[in-house]
Amino acid sequence: MCGFYNRFSGKDISLMTQHPNWCAAMKKADRYLARLAPHASSLMKGGAAHQIGAICYRTNETGAVEVLLITTRDSGRWTIPKGWPIKNLKPHQAAEREAWEEAGVAGKAKKRALGYFTYLKTLGDGQTTPSVVEVFRRKVDELHLEFPERGEREVAWLSPVEAARRVQEPELKGLLMRMLKQSLR
Repeated sequence: MCGFYNRFSGKDISLMTQHPNWCAAMKKADRYLARLAPHASSLMKGGAAHQIGAICYRTNETGAVEVLLITTRDSGRWTIPKGWPIKNLKPHQAAEREAWEEAGVAGKAKKRALGYFTYLKTLGDGQTTPSVVEVFRRKVDELHLEFPERGEREVAWLSPVEAARRVQEPELKGLLMRMLKQSLR
C-alpha cells in the first residue's frame, strides 16, 4: 500500500489508498498536472473558462453510496455531467440541468458547491483552454431512460473509490473521495 498522510494534521488518510491501483493513479495525476502547467499563468490571472458540474449519487440496496460517471462525447474519458453556465439559472440549477441532459438524472442539487476541479477543455476548433468546474452534489431521486443525450455517452454507477480511479483529474478524484468520506459518517 502506498502511504499517504495529511501534511497538516499528520494523520494517515490511507482510506483513499486502499484501492490496489491508488499509487499508479497518483503517478497519472502527476502527469495530468504537468499538462496543466503551461496554463498556470492563465489560471492565476482568471483566464480559465467556468463550467458547472454535478456529482450525482444514490444509495444502493446494501446502503453503500454510488456515484454516477459518464463518458465524454469526444474522447470517451470518464467524468461527471458538466457544462457551461446557463443564463437565468443559478449554478446549482445549471448542475441539475446538465445531469438531466447528459444522464437522465432527476433530483435536487445542493445550493452550496462541494468544490472545484480544473481540466483542459477541448473546444470545437481543437484548441484547449483551462476550465474550472464548480461542482455540486445531486441526490438522485429518479433516473429516466429517455433524456437529450441518450446514446451519446456511457453511464456507470460506481463506488466513489472506483469512480476516483477512472477519472483523470486529481481534484475530481479528491471530490469523489470526499463523497466516500461523507457516506461513512
